[in-house]
Amino acid sequence: MNDISRQFPDPAAAETLASREQPPVPDSPFWGWRDAALFVGMGIPSFALAIALTQGLFHLLPVNTPAPRVMTMQFSGFGFWFLSLYVMLRVRYHRPFWASLGWVFPRSGLLLTLVLGPLLAIAVAIGSVLLRTPEIKSSIHLLMQDRWSTLLIGVLATTLAPLFEELLFRGFFLPLLVRSAGTAAGVVLCSLPFTLLHGPQYQWTWQHMLLLFAVSAAFSIVRLRTGSTAAATLVHAAYNLTFFVGYVLTGKDFGP
Repeated sequence: MNDISRQFPDPAAAETLASREQPPVPDSPFWGWRDAALFVGMGIPSFALAIALTQGLFHLLPVNTPAPRVMTMQFSGFGFWFLSLYVMLRVRYHRPFWASLGWVFPRSGLLLTLVLGPLLAIAVAIGSVLLRTPEIKSSIHLLMQDRWSTLLIGVLATTLAPLFEELLFRGFFLPLLVRSAGTAAGVVLCSLPFTLLHGPQYQWTWQHMLLLFAVSAAFSIVRLRTGSTAAATLVHAAYNLTFFVGYVLTGKDFGP
């Protein structure tokens, strides 16, 4: 077993009150697969509530472009979903939300973290050319119908989107997967649902799926190497920002 795998030891059979009151170790998941199943199950009512509230809100607002409606529904759904996780961590385990999911200052590799996002985007753009990835208009780009829609999507793609995705995949699921299956298998198993989540956006082309899988693996490695979900989020945000700037300047999508 390597050093990274030892960061995720098996939880104790029973936690004492004293241990619950201590600050959590970010790399030691105290939740289990039953908690994961409960969290996944809460996604359905969370997004159902988001859809209902969004429909009611935009029935009253004179908004003609689809981007605000879609973004409001999506991110309010994630907000309600993570609220259920917050309640679970606080009520069931008496643990803080952010620190439990590894939202800490990177222990090492801060300089690399700052530049890795753009470097990863450049590598993916090169890989896209080598794989002869077909040029398609993703569902996100189809929402950019005017200047304000483009600005809205750009802001969310570089802030809330990487935040929610990294808390979900690298903050909650990756530690559990690494503890259960080991480092390599954990990275693979974490990257599969991340890739599938973005599949419809890129019409399931195998080139995009392969590149997305590699990108997700890179985010996971950053999380494991630094011990920080915040570091993975920063890399993810910089990666998205690099592609967004490229799209605004050229009108072309250089990669997933």
